[in-house]
Amino acid sequence: MSWIILIIAGLFEVGFTTCLKLSNNFTNFKWSAAFAVCISLSFYFLNKATQTLPMGTAYAVWTGIGAVGTVVVGIIYFQEPANFWRIFFIATLIGSILGLKFFAGSH
Repeated sequence: MSWIILIIAGLFEVGFTTCLKLSNNFTNFKWSAAFAVCISLSFYFLNKATQTLPMGTAYAVWTGIGAVGTVVVGIIYFQEPANFWRIFFIATLIGSILGLKFFAGSH
């Protein structure tokens, strides 16, 4: 269950980074409010996950999910580049996240 909570935290991290861009330097109230909600929920779920998962593992996976998800959102919605090396290193990051999940253990 802790891993599911951690994934939810990571997805809210993608939400708050996306809202940060859309907030236009916090001048757009709707996106600024969404940013505040997403960042609060992201940290809430991260905190819940670290109650049973090792803190270092949880933080690394949380930031990894956020990084991968934010790059994917950037490519799909903001027409950011999707060249070979960018995709290669994102795939490497995904492999690292999976490695932490399957080989880091619970404690």
